[in-house]
Amino acid sequence: MPDPDAKIVILTGAGISAESGIDTFRAEDGLWAQHRVEDVATPEGFARDPELVVNFYNARRAQLPEVEPNPAHRALAQLEQAHRGEVVLITQNVDDLHERGGSETVYHMHGTLNSALCAACDHRWPAPLIMAPGDPCPACNATAARPDIVWFGEMPYDMDALFAHLGEADIFAAIGTSGNVYPAAGFVAEARRAGAHTIEFNLEPSAVGNQFQEHRTGPASHTVSAWVEDVLKWG
Repeated sequence: MPDPDAKIVILTGAGISAESGIDTFRAEDGLWAQHRVEDVATPEGFARDPELVVNFYNARRAQLPEVEPNPAHRALAQLEQAHRGEVVLITQNVDDLHERGGSETVYHMHGTLNSALCAACDHRWPAPLIMAPGDPCPACNATAARPDIVWFGEMPYDMDALFAHLGEADIFAAIGTSGNVYPAAGFVAEARRAGAHTIEFNLEPSAVGNQFQEHRTGPASHTVSAWVEDVLKWG
């Protein structure tokens, strides 16, 4: 019987939000098929054409009110609230579905659509529905607003805290991740070094699927909900 006080660290990727209707990047008809990574997800792309980049994220932000959290989001919120041990939720997603599903503490390692960032002073503030290149920072007034998104070539947020949590994990679960993007793809190896039991939830094995000790295949709304129900029976 697993420890009812186990520390559970969870990483979520695009697959958990896809069931809610959020466009993913890596599907055959996904966002990367419509836009080059270099154009909309790099600092260099933003420097070349800030209007293209800002409009790309404006369109994604406008989609958020049209989608709702699915049972997997809600199950993870239930786990956070009801499990006796610590539950740490890390997401690669930039949507707000975890929060709207009821999760209270979420590490957005790749940033969030609902936040704007000042490239001059690092101040953050709630993003308007429609951002524009050259919007002024409310803290320093520099015309240096940008989407608060971690682009390729930039360091994800909160890495020291995330690795500390991985080093304490008893269970590490990855849900709907491709295993193609580092450093997140290396989290399973970090957790295994700490002695954690590792489990992957996905429609098919990820690029690092062979590093997981357990696999549950199928839609996250079904597999994650069933797993959370099992975990909450422990204690």
